[in-house]
Parts: sequence; C-alpha cells; structure tokens
Amino acid sequence: MPSEPRSEYQQQLRELEELALGGLELVCLALDRALEVVQHQDVELASMVIADDDRIDGRYLEVHQALLSLMATQAPVATDLRVIAAILHVMKCVERMGDQCVNMAKLVPIAGHEPPTDPDVLERIAEMGACARSQVQQSKSAFASRNVALAEDLVRQDERINRLNREVFQLALDRGDDADRREWLMTMMLVARALERIGDNAVDIGEQVAFVVTGLFREFTDASHPDGVFPSPSGPGI
Repeated sequence: MPSEPRSEYQQQLRELEELALGGLELVCLALDRALEVVQHQDVELASMVIADDDRIDGRYLEVHQALLSLMATQAPVATDLRVIAAILHVMKCVERMGDQCVNMAKLVPIAGHEPPTDPDVLERIAEMGACARSQVQQSKSAFASRNVALAEDLVRQDERINRLNREVFQLALDRGDDADRREWLMTMMLVARALERIGDNAVDIGEQVAFVVTGLFREFTDASHPDGVFPSPSGPGI
C-alpha cells in the first residue's frame, strides 16, 4: 500500500516535466511567428505574438506552482529533487524565450510598415532564427532523454548564432548611411540580440541536463572556470 502514493507522485512529476517541455513547443510557435513578423513587417501578426505570450506565462505559473506544491507535500530527495530543480529552471528559460519573441514582435511598429530593408541582414536573421529553433527543439530532446552529449552539442549551434549576431552588427555599422536605414538596422540588431538570447537559454536548459544526470552544476562554456564544473551547493548527493 505505501507504494501507491509514491507511484502517484512519480506520475505527477513525469506529467509536470512533460508540461514544462511542452512549453518549449509554445516557444517554437512564438518564434516562428516572430520571425515571420520580422521578415514581412506584419503588424497584425505581431499583435498575435504579443497576446499569445499569456499562454507561455500561464504554463510557467501552472508548472511552477504545481512543483512547489509537490515539494511541500512529498519532500523529494536525491534524483527527484534534481529533476524538480531542473524543471523549475527550464520553465524560467521558457518564460524568458517567450519574452524575447515578444520583444521581436514589438520592434515591427518601430521599424514602420514599409521600412528600408537589406537582404543580407534579413538572410542572417532568418538563419539565426532557424538555428535558435533547432536549439530549442534539441534542448527539449536532450532533457527528455537525459542525453548529456546532445545537450553539450548545443554549444556548437550557439557559436553559429553568435557569429551571425556579430555579422548583423557589422552590417549595421557598415550600411547605415541615412537616418531611416540606420533606424531599421538598429531594430535588426535588437532582433539578432533577442535570437542570440534564445540560443543562450537553450544552452542553459542543456546545462540542466548535465545537472540532472551528474548532480553537478556545469557551465558548458565559462572562461573563469576552465573545467566548467561547479559543485552543487549541497554536495554531490543532491
């Protein structure tokens, strides 16, 4: 008999993890729409992206509150506690990625309905968007499968996004030869920055995969810690 409540608790935890990872699908939808907004200056679609962020925020609150309740009633330890902490971090990343999509959508009215454009900049923005979407999907797969190697591979994709971000910045510096063009290029720099942050959040989720599997906080890239390993505040047994 005592095993039945524990079995129910494990099922609740699995369902909450699925809800959290489903939040990454909501991010992909928001990202797809935000990229279309940028490419086509679609003000109506921009309003949809902004309004739909309530779904992501709602998912964040739902999972966050349910996990806190689970911790209060079940007192999880060891691996389960790591999973709960990691899911909470995933949801924080999901909420932040949703906010970045909103930021992209809000830039369209600033740029205007028929702004000057630059095919080279838009091409890089589209490539960054595809990379960011791939990272979000890969972070979801890595977490669901507890695949540390797949999680670590997110850094490779993130380096590509960072390179494209620098290229957008350089193009903006080189081609802003009049006021309207400069304004549009500045908004594209902000779009690129939002995409770069989405990539960073995907890497953060990947780092949580390593934490769940090993019990150690480990940043995949950090110059101040060459080995990348951060001991858990409670030691390796958490």
